[in-house]
Amino acid sequence: MKRFGNVMLGVALSLLLPPLSYSAPLNQTLGWEEQGTLVPDMTPVKVQLDTGAENSTLAAENIVPFDKGDEKWVRFVLQVPKGITGALVNVPFEQKIVRTEKAKGVIGSNHRQVVKMSLCLGNQIYQEEFGLKSPGKKGYNVSLGRSSLQHIALVDASRTNTVKPSCSEPAAKPTS
Repeated sequence: MKRFGNVMLGVALSLLLPPLSYSAPLNQTLGWEEQGTLVPDMTPVKVQLDTGAENSTLAAENIVPFDKGDEKWVRFVLQVPKGITGALVNVPFEQKIVRTEKAKGVIGSNHRQVVKMSLCLGNQIYQEEFGLKSPGKKGYNVSLGRSSLQHIALVDASRTNTVKPSCSEPAAKPTS
């Protein structure tokens, strides 16, 4: 009986302790679809905030890995709307490969290169990791998954285009 009392006392005291992990409160709520900008070249992108996806992706074409010195890099193209007409133009990128990840799909799994890029949403710049994938039918250049959303914003699925990108400095907000 004394042992049970000690266990109950331990449980009660543990409830008074602060949690071992703490996340800073998110100061913004965004819609499930937003407009963003890839920094520093200020490339406009259509962003899907996808709470159903674990990782973030870029819809890239012409994905070509190459060696730059001793490092692995990748060339790719994003199709983005340009000007008043919104005509699609190809914007080329070269980024260092952070890692390669296994991606599960409907017809099996494949490997995709992961790059780190800076994304402006509202007036904040976030440095995020993106897996490069072929564009889908939805037309989103960027899809933010839960691993990114957990430190960027809450998502209100009933809203879209709640903020316009208004970043002026290329300094990225820390993600850790």
